[in-house]
Amino acid sequence: MRFYHSEALRHKTLAVLVLLEEAEDPTDHVADLCDVVIELMNSGMDYFFMQPLKESKAGFIVQQSANLGLAGAQQVIGSVIRKIIQRMDEAQLVSVCGSIRRLMV
Repeated sequence: MRFYHSEALRHKTLAVLVLLEEAEDPTDHVADLCDVVIELMNSGMDYFFMQPLKESKAGFIVQQSANLGLAGAQQVIGSVIRKIIQRMDEAQLVSVCGSIRRLMV
């Protein structure tokens, strides 16, 4: 299963992957990788959950409740993502980049 994200996010993701993979010290670009991973997560949650909910014509209150719940979940997950990625060494960061590339095929 995959989702389609915007062309702009695709270009941004690829640029960060190249930046990190070609860096002498990939840990210098941890913040950029965290930002992209969180953007991809947010985009995926929207694609798989919010868009189908809107297409189902669920009521306004249901959509707002879902939006609020997802926003809270995204904040918590985003914080966890940052903590995990910030603790990775160079090889682990490059491995994460490889995983993201395989998902983008």
